[in-house]
Amino acid sequence: MIFPAIQPEETWRFSVSDLHTLYLEESGSPDGVPVIFLHGGPGGSCEPGHRRFFDPEKYRIILFDQRGCGKSKPHASLEQNTTWDLVADLEKIREFLKIEKWVVFGGSWGSTLALAYAQKHSENVLGLILRGIFLTRDEDIRWFYQEGASRIFPEAWKHFLEPIPKDEQVDMISAYHKRLTSENEIVRMGAAKAWSIWEGTTATLLPDQSVVDYFSNPHIALSIARIECHYFINQSFFSPNQLLDAASKLNHIPGFIVHGRYDMICPIDQALALSRQWSTSQLKIINNAGHAISEPGISNALVDCCNQMLEILS
Repeated sequence: MIFPAIQPEETWRFSVSDLHTLYLEESGSPDGVPVIFLHGGPGGSCEPGHRRFFDPEKYRIILFDQRGCGKSKPHASLEQNTTWDLVADLEKIREFLKIEKWVVFGGSWGSTLALAYAQKHSENVLGLILRGIFLTRDEDIRWFYQEGASRIFPEAWKHFLEPIPKDEQVDMISAYHKRLTSENEIVRMGAAKAWSIWEGTTATLLPDQSVVDYFSNPHIALSIARIECHYFINQSFFSPNQLLDAASKLNHIPGFIVHGRYDMICPIDQALALSRQWSTSQLKIINNAGHAISEPGISNALVDCCNQMLEILS
C-alpha cells in the first residue's frame, strides 16, 4: 500500500538556465536516503501522490517539474529543451541539495531519463527503480503513434486522426509537430488535446475516466503534446538504440523494473530487452496492469521495490 499523504517540507523556484526555472520540492526525512522522482511525458508533471511511494521516515523525497512542465516556467517551451538539458538539470539539483548519491525513480519517459542520467553519471546513483520502460527507439514510437496500439484502440485512434488530413496520416509525428508548433492558438490547442487524450485513453488496462480527465486538462495537454512531439521528431536526442547499447554501464547498480503485462503505450518487450542487458536488475511483471502508475498492481509493486531498495542499501 502507498504511504499516507504528506506535504513538502520546502519548495524552490530553481533556475537552470537564462530561460528555464524549475519547480523543486523536498519532503520526508532530511537524513533519509535521497530519492529523486522523474515524472513521465516528456511534458508531464510531478503530483502530490508521487510522494507516497516512499517511506517518509526513511527517504528524503525530491520531486521536480522538468523544463516546460507543470509549475516550471516557461510553460510548454521547446527552446533549450533536450534530454541532455534535463540530465544536466539533475546534476544541478543534486549539487544544489548537497547530495552525494541518490536513488533515481522514474516511470515511462521518467525511466528513459533515469537511464540516460545513470549511464552518464553512474557514480552518483545508489539504485534505480523504473516503471513502464520506454526506450524511445523508432519501433517504440511507431507502435504508439503510427501503427500498433491503433489496432487495439480503434475508436480512440479515430479521434487521434481527426486533426490530421488523410494525405498527412502516413507520418503522424510530423503532421502533429506542424500543428503543435503552429502560430494559431486554436490549431495548437486542438492538436494538443487530441494527442494527450489518445495517451490518457490507452494508459490503463481498464478504462479510467480520472486518467483521461488528467490528460484532458488544457495546461497538461499542451505541455505533454508539444514537448513529447518535439522530443520524438528529434529521436529524443539519442543515437539509435543508445539506451540498450549502454545498459552494461548499469551492471554495478542495483535496480528494479516494474512493467504492466498489458502496457499498450510501452509494450513489455522493452522491459525484457533492458533486463537482459542490465544484469543487476530485477524485473517484476504485473499481470493485471497496463501503463499507468495509478493502477493498483503497479503502485503496490513500486512501494515494495522502494522498501526493498532500503534493505539493499542498508
